[in-house]
Amino acid sequence: MTARSYLRKGGFYLLVGVIVLQAVFPFYYAILTSLESGQAIFDVNYLPHVIDLSNYRAAFANGVFGHQILNSVFVATLVVVLSMLLAVTASYALARVPFKGRALLLLTVLSVSMFPQIAVLSGLFEVIRMMGLFNSLWSLIFSYMIFTLPFTVWVLTTFMRKLPSEIEEAAIMDGAPPLVIIRRIFLPLLWPAMVTTGLLAFIHAWNEFLFALTFLSTDGQRTVPVAIALISGRSEFEIPWGNIMAASVIVTLPLVVLVLVFQRKIVSGLTAGAVKG
Repeated sequence: MTARSYLRKGGFYLLVGVIVLQAVFPFYYAILTSLESGQAIFDVNYLPHVIDLSNYRAAFANGVFGHQILNSVFVATLVVVLSMLLAVTASYALARVPFKGRALLLLTVLSVSMFPQIAVLSGLFEVIRMMGLFNSLWSLIFSYMIFTLPFTVWVLTTFMRKLPSEIEEAAIMDGAPPLVIIRRIFLPLLWPAMVTTGLLAFIHAWNEFLFALTFLSTDGQRTVPVAIALISGRSEFEIPWGNIMAASVIVTLPLVVLVLVFQRKIVSGLTAGAVKG
């Protein structure tokens, strides 16, 4: 190898190292801070000197934070399940059933997801209050699906359009109805795309803050992003960084585990564009 090749390879690995460091270091330092207490939190160090789990014990001391984690799990899971059920059937109609205005309808679906949350907050609040869903987890499920469903429909429609029509025509010739075609033919082929879009919808619902802060008013109903934001010290001059970092690590770990478990499906869903014969 020439000197230029070594330099190019070294520059590549240096760039990758900088990107990984920038992405991982904040989470690493959050873990480091969560394992410290007292004055040690304010000492600048990059290796743990003493491992103290008191911040983690304090997070679950009153029992509310554990319930708030379950609230987030319930909301995010139900948003993903409902979005996938509706998106699969909608994407089949938009990709496979010819009708007038199909392109305009798909463009309208995509444009809905482009609205900023703050732009629809006041109107959505009135709808939530009129439906009697204020301070209910169903208000979050309803509002989150307004933004997750258009995205999942768009992605699955784009993916389904690339599937060969011959497999559908063969099923129709065998007398299979549309629901059977979706369940037995398209769902196995759409699995990588569904995992990718479902995981992104789960992350959005898990991390969402604005709607959760506006539509929920009691600690027992709040989700974890709002719960972490409302962690306070014993006085107005104290910010409990240790407790905040411990709670942040606790709610981030499930997302990390999900990404690691489904990483192959995620890559397949992002890069899929054809069916292997």
